[in-house]
Amino acid sequence: MALKSSAVITGVGGYVPDNILTNSDLEKMVETNSDWIVSRTGIKERRILADRTLATSDMATFAVKNLLENAKVDPSEIDCVIVATSTPDYLLISTASIVCDKCGLNNAWASDVNAACSGFLYAFTLGSSLVESNRYKKVIVIGADQNSAIVNYADRNTCILFGDGAGAVLLEPSTEDIGVIDSVFKTDGHGREHLYVPGGGSMNPASEETIDGKLHYIRQDGRVVFKAAIKGMTESCTSVLQRNNLTIDDINWLIPHQANYRIIHAVGDALGLPESRVKINIDRYGNTTAATIPLALWDYKEDFKENDNMILTAFGAGFSWGATYLKWGKLR
Repeated sequence: MALKSSAVITGVGGYVPDNILTNSDLEKMVETNSDWIVSRTGIKERRILADRTLATSDMATFAVKNLLENAKVDPSEIDCVIVATSTPDYLLISTASIVCDKCGLNNAWASDVNAACSGFLYAFTLGSSLVESNRYKKVIVIGADQNSAIVNYADRNTCILFGDGAGAVLLEPSTEDIGVIDSVFKTDGHGREHLYVPGGGSMNPASEETIDGKLHYIRQDGRVVFKAAIKGMTESCTSVLQRNNLTIDDINWLIPHQANYRIIHAVGDALGLPESRVKINIDRYGNTTAATIPLALWDYKEDFKENDNMILTAFGAGFSWGATYLKWGKLR
């Protein structure tokens, strides 16, 4: 009988564009000011993919190439690629398939997942399950979004929040007591009207009317999303702790979705976790949607030690939310 395998992160990679959009830049575009943005969101700057010949797949490709270089893995060894994104290059064609082509991942099958800001965690669980099945040995999970393509830079309620970027992790099997242990996920479709892009799908196909009505940009009811995010992330983290007989003192690191510093702070406070154990990079990148959690893993990988207990948690459009508990392994 084959030993039960767990899925362990053995490699990380990331990419953010060079172009920086600061709060001072936004002051010249909409009626806002830097102090207000920082006090309300914690964001000081965000990265923007300024080269319009590039798209989400390119950022994901850069992140994967960074991962493969860091982990010293041959592209031919990769079995599967899952891309979490809300900003695919095209309809019909998965962004993951384009990434495979651009990275030379010729032996991998590929697919996309769309759960907005929760997308990486959802894709991460799917990738973990493939590894745990013992049918796949090396699975890459990517979170990538070019939010600048769907942000209206005349809307001060949303343009201050979002940035572009991509992060990736490599999952491999292990028979040791490490890796992904448990996840709790929830979905409430009633929340869809509070955070969405109205145009471009089958409900409102692209037309002169949808363009004139600016229906191809993000719309958000910030107050509703703010409250729901704190509640959803806190409850899912609490559920994971209870299901695994853990207290907050057992957790070395909380890696939250980077949507708003005040949300992150409120969740940490509700859990009783000091900020010194919460990883935050929203000040530099803004909300990169599906990319926030893998970018945080990439940014802070040197801080993580083998057997560190970690909770990853997110909340996104749909509404979608959840938390994953894992024990950190050893990077290649």
